[in-house]
Amino acid sequence: MADLFPKDLAGFSELYGMNAEEPWRVFRIMSEFIDSFEVMAKHKRLVSVFGSARTKPDDPVYQDCVRLGELLTDNGYGVLTGGGPGIMEAANRGAWNKNGDSVGLNIKLPMEQHPNTYQTESLDFRYFFVRKVCFLKYSVAIAVYPGGFGTLDEFSEALTLIQTSKVRTVPLVAVGKEYWGPLLDWFRNTMLRDRMINEDDLDLFYVADNADDAFQFIKKVHDRSGVKSTVRKDI
Repeated sequence: MADLFPKDLAGFSELYGMNAEEPWRVFRIMSEFIDSFEVMAKHKRLVSVFGSARTKPDDPVYQDCVRLGELLTDNGYGVLTGGGPGIMEAANRGAWNKNGDSVGLNIKLPMEQHPNTYQTESLDFRYFFVRKVCFLKYSVAIAVYPGGFGTLDEFSEALTLIQTSKVRTVPLVAVGKEYWGPLLDWFRNTMLRDRMINEDDLDLFYVADNADDAFQFIKKVHDRSGVKSTVRKDI
C-alpha cells in the first residue's frame, strides 16, 4: 500500500503520469475547500443573491436589491453574495444597513470583480467551482436578479441540482418579471413543448415582481416547510 504514495511530489507525478504542477493544484483545491468550509460553518440562515456586477447604484434594480437585503436582515436571515459590485454590492449593502450578516465570496478575475465594502465576512477564491459549492452548501434560499452569463450559470446550476435531487429543495426565486419573463416563456413554449423538461419542473422556482414579492415567497416556503440548507445527509 505504501508504494501507492511516493514520498515526494516528483515521485507522485512520475507514478501517476501527471506533470509536476498537477499534485500542487489538487492540494490548492483541497486547501480552498477546507479554509472556506471552516469559515462558512459559523454562518446560519444565509440567502444567496446572484445578479449582474454591472448594475449601477442609480438603477432601480440595484435599489430593489438593497431593499431585499434589508428585508432579509430584518427577518433573521444573512446575505451571501459573490462579494463584487452591482447586484452583489446591493444585497450586501442592504444587510450592512441593518447591521446584519453580510458575506461575500470573492473570485479573482481580470475584470469586473472588485470586492465591495459592505461585507462583514469576505473570502477570496481562485476556483469558481469551489466558490459555487459554498454558495449552494450554505444557502437556505436563493434569489437571482437580472444578470449575464455568470448569473444564468448560477441560476441554471441551482435549478439543475434541485431538479435532480442532488440538493434539498430550497426557495429559488428569479426577481424581475420583465427580465426573466422571456426565459420562462422559452421554458414553457420550447423546452416543455419538446419534452426536454416536465411540467412540474416549472414549479421548482418562482418569478417575482420585486424584493417584497421575493421575500414573501421565501418566507411562505419557510413557514410551510421550515428553514433548511441544501445539504442532503444521504449524499
